[in-house]
Amino acid sequence: MSSIVSFIGWHDSGKTTLASKVVSELKKLGYKVAVIKSSNDTGIVFDTPGTDTYKHKEAGADSVMLVAPDQMVLQTKNSDLSLRTLAHRYFPDVDIVIGEGFKTARKIPKIEVFTTLDQKLRDEVHGVIAVATNLEGVACDYVFRLDEAREIALFIEKRYLRKKGSREITALLVNGNRVPIKEYIQQALAGTVLGFVKTLKFNKDINEIELRIKVDEMNEKE
Repeated sequence: MSSIVSFIGWHDSGKTTLASKVVSELKKLGYKVAVIKSSNDTGIVFDTPGTDTYKHKEAGADSVMLVAPDQMVLQTKNSDLSLRTLAHRYFPDVDIVIGEGFKTARKIPKIEVFTTLDQKLRDEVHGVIAVATNLEGVACDYVFRLDEAREIALFIEKRYLRKKGSREITALLVNGNRVPIKEYIQQALAGTVLGFVKTLKFNKDINEIELRIKVDEMNEKE
């Protein structure tokens, strides 16, 4: 797992300048480097010339995250991850992730929006479950007007959101992709891992456990 080192100091102490230089040196040594910048300020503009996050990016950081009272922003290189992998990896605690774009994403339900007939994509992509348009005479199982955002939200809720109280207790991701598992297996996995953690005499209330296994590293040690 990742090691962590933090640079601290008063405002204008030079910690950002030093940290960004260290990022550059670590990159020269061949390491992947992420930077998490903490700030007590609000209204910070992320990744613009002169800002601390921009300096870290310019230093070669692979990923930069800003954590402030009013926002948390992550910028990282495009690893060509699928929409499903992005959603499960970075937003595991939300009930639904709404994508914009990703027209070629496999096995993802899509709502097509268009204002002229020559904009239609349904003949080129898979997974279109509904359309949103103000045009008349459009043939599709579910057609919404462009001002029917609430109706579309209710449509999504009915088809894709679980009832309250029925959320998974265990989520299994393999290479970033969610693997559906039956409820009794969820219970078994959760119980096994929780039992092990309790043997470590963890002295805080346990609300959630995350476990990540690097299979390649396991194989190297065998």
